[in-house]
Amino acid sequence: MILDRIDSPSDVKLLSSDELDELAGEIRETIINTVAKNGGHLAANLCVVELTIALHRIFDLPKDKIIFDVGHQSYVHKLLTGRRKDFDGLRRLGGISGFPKRDESEFDAFGAGHSSTSISAAAGIAAANKLSGSDAYTVAVVGDGAFTGGMIYEALNNCSDKEKLIIVLNDNDMSISPNVGGMSEYFSKVRSSAKYFRFKNGTKRFFEHIPLLGKGLIKGTRKIKNSIKRIAMSQNFFEQFGLNYYGPLNGNDITHLERVLAEAKDDKKCSVVHICTTKGKGYKYAEERPDLFHGISGFDIESGKINSSGRQSFSEHFGELICKHAEQNEKIAAITAAMPDGTGLSQFAKRFPNRFYDVGIAEEHALTFACGLATEGVIPVFAVYSTFVQRAFDQLIHDAALQNLHIIVMLDRAGLVANDGATHHGIFDTAFISEIPNITFYSPNSFESLDICFEKALSASGPVVIRYPKGNDYEFAGAVKETDVDYLDIGENPKSAVITYGRLTENAYDAAVILNKKGISARVISIKTLSPLPIARINELLSGIESIVFAEEGIKNGGVAQRLCAEMAESGAICKKRFCIKAIDGVFPQHASNKELLELLGLSPEAIACEIERMKNEA
Repeated sequence: MILDRIDSPSDVKLLSSDELDELAGEIRETIINTVAKNGGHLAANLCVVELTIALHRIFDLPKDKIIFDVGHQSYVHKLLTGRRKDFDGLRRLGGISGFPKRDESEFDAFGAGHSSTSISAAAGIAAANKLSGSDAYTVAVVGDGAFTGGMIYEALNNCSDKEKLIIVLNDNDMSISPNVGGMSEYFSKVRSSAKYFRFKNGTKRFFEHIPLLGKGLIKGTRKIKNSIKRIAMSQNFFEQFGLNYYGPLNGNDITHLERVLAEAKDDKKCSVVHICTTKGKGYKYAEERPDLFHGISGFDIESGKINSSGRQSFSEHFGELICKHAEQNEKIAAITAAMPDGTGLSQFAKRFPNRFYDVGIAEEHALTFACGLATEGVIPVFAVYSTFVQRAFDQLIHDAALQNLHIIVMLDRAGLVANDGATHHGIFDTAFISEIPNITFYSPNSFESLDICFEKALSASGPVVIRYPKGNDYEFAGAVKETDVDYLDIGENPKSAVITYGRLTENAYDAAVILNKKGISARVISIKTLSPLPIARINELLSGIESIVFAEEGIKNGGVAQRLCAEMAESGAICKKRFCIKAIDGVFPQHASNKELLELLGLSPEAIACEIERMKNEA
């Protein structure tokens, strides 16, 4: 295989045109085989194979920098920059990340995992190069889906004076789901003008073959060429920002890409190179369903069947739940930030199209948009991943909570998110949301409790947030179920307790079972209302308890456990009790399976049981 000879970008520069096509095929085969086993982002990587090869041939890495927006399309880059032999360990414990990481390779110029950050970072690097006198180039690779994010425009507004900065707009008419909005329509119009660009490039190649006079003719006809372009396209959006514009080009043609990238490089100004690619290219199932093959847990290559546990997920259950209530309540509207499938809203979109809003990758706008709906009596339900709601922290405070508006935020993927790593774990929401006044914050531990929490949210008078994990529910069998807490004694007359919430209830229960086999009785308390904390009821349940472990699938500093400790200390309820917090402290958990992560973080059933046993022995 040609790929076996590639250990750095300098090796890619030595290949012939025929070898480049063969290399592209080998890269696609490697990515398909690896993602089929390990899971990961398939469609986005398959569409940028030729682009990434061309970039590594035209630019001089690591002196020149490539910044990938979101970063889920960086697999090809990793294969070409010395990580080929480690690629089998993609997204696995101890293996390479599915996203760019500065501490993983000198070729990863900027870490990413969220959308619309690349141009800002690239502009900063380009400005630093100018300050230092460096002649290095900076390239931002950004998908058209990211152009629904406001940060992109803040960055573009600051780019016209940046030198040796190239923005590659990878236009495949998709983000995770099909793109929406005005910018999507604009790109569609630009794509339809491709005939002009084919004519332009054909004319240029013709002039280039004229001996001696060719380059002069190209330069002399530039004004005429630009006049024709303005007629063909009216006013180009990027040129209004003072940027040079090239495209749209066939993004899956290496030779064409190299020629245009070299031209943009020669300009030494800030340029936009607009390419059109096929998401999922080279694997028919991914080409047919790029949304389905965006991020997957694994699949059968021959049939295209995606691996599934066969059990319903919280996202799917929520999707059914909101549809049921929407049938009865016409005030309910649903909002997504470019993720109707991932958040379970696809059926709602089909059944209630007039009440469904996909605002694109724009979490800040989505939340304030929801607040606007709420002022007019609509009940907006914004479904978003926990890691992405971090981007709308200001809107939660300023627009929702301060005005006490009745919106419902459904936090999907709360807690640890297996294999995607630090950029995607939802471990901060409990700390930063529970500190905001006026917000009621729920953490159901089962589908049944999710149903109850959602019904209460619909009848609330202010903002409500409901968090739930990626995965399936856990039935807390035999528990006494109350409004704000569930609890269960394993053994008689327990003197120890494990307090937790959400998905970790299962590990707390299993820990109590382990303890019971050793003759230690324990009470498991699962909190469903995180804010305001039901402190009086928790104090009652801890009466007679001597040792307490709080197990939290979130950060320790500012988390639910610390708030609970503080309130118990103020009331004197914690006096003479031994109390231990087991939470995520001082680290960004990396990529691994959930089971591996919980073991590493001391949140496995065995680790929780061991802590109770230790405190009992020290008593």
